[in-house]
Amino acid sequence: MSAIADSRQQVLDRIRAATRNSTRGDEQPLAAVARDYIQKGKLTLRACHERFIERLREYDADVVECEPERIGGTIVAQLKASGRRKFVVPDGLPAEWLVEGFDWKIDKGLSANEVEEVVTACFCGVAESGTIVLHHGSTEGRRVISLLPDWHLCVVRASQVVETLPEYFARCERTPELVTWISGPSATADIEMTRIKGVHGPRFLNVVLVKDARD
Repeated sequence: MSAIADSRQQVLDRIRAATRNSTRGDEQPLAAVARDYIQKGKLTLRACHERFIERLREYDADVVECEPERIGGTIVAQLKASGRRKFVVPDGLPAEWLVEGFDWKIDKGLSANEVEEVVTACFCGVAESGTIVLHHGSTEGRRVISLLPDWHLCVVRASQVVETLPEYFARCERTPELVTWISGPSATADIEMTRIKGVHGPRFLNVVLVKDARD
C-alpha cells in the first residue's frame, strides 16, 4: 500500500472508531439546540445601510444611492458609464427600468452565447458581509444570467437590507430552491496571491441602493 493510501485508511479508521457508537436516536432534537448566536443586529436603519455600502465598496463594487422616483435616471447613468449598450434582463423586471437608448434582451431561455451584460433586482442584502442574495425569482432571473456576464447591475431596495445573516433567514417564508450569494465582483487568487477578477462571475458589480421613505 502506498503512503498516501495508507494515510487515507488511517483517517477513515479513526472516523469509524469515533462514530461507532453514534446513532440517530442519540441526536438532540433541533428545538433543543442552543441558539445563543446573534440573531438580530443593533445598528440604526441608516447605519445598517451605510455598512452595506461600505462592505460592498471594500469588495470593489460600485455603489450609488437614489430616491425611489429617480431609479430610471440612476440606471441610465450607470448604463452609460459602463460603456455597454446591450443588456439581458429577467422577464419580471419592472418595465420602467428598461430605459430608452439601450438594447434590451428579455431572458426567456436565452442561450449562453446570447447572454450579454445583465440588470437584475435581488431578494435581500446582508449588511454585515456586504452580500446580495438572489433567489432567482421573476425579477432576479436564472442563475446563468448572473454568472456569465462581465458586468452586473443590481438594484437593491433599502427595505431589503438586513444587518445579519439570521435576519435574512427570518425573511424566508420557505427554504428557497436555489440561492446565489454575491459579495462583490467575482475574484480569486492563486497560491502566489495574484488576484484575478471574473473567474466565476462578473468582473464588475454595480449596485443601485434605492432609499425608502423612512430613510
